[in-house]
Amino acid sequence: MDPELHINIVDLGLIYSIKTNPTTITFTLTSPGCILAGTIHKLIGAAVKGAKLDLVWDPPWTIDKISPKYQAQFGI
Repeated sequence: MDPELHINIVDLGLIYSIKTNPTTITFTLTSPGCILAGTIHKLIGAAVKGAKLDLVWDPPWTIDKISPKYQAQFGI
C-alpha cells in the first residue's frame, strides 16, 4: 500500500515487472524526489522477502499508469 494515498502500488502502476528465478521486482516511484522512497522500498521488501528490488526511472511514471478503477475514482 502506498502510505500516502492508501492504494496498493500495483493499482498505482508503480510495479513494472516481477520476474522469478531469482525473484526480481522492477518498480518506480511517482517522482525521483518522492519522500516515501525508503518506506515503499522497505514495504515491497517485507512483502516479498528475498526479492531483488530494482528501482528504475525509465520509463517515468505518469498518471495513465494508474488502474482504470482508480483513475475513475480520482476523476482522471
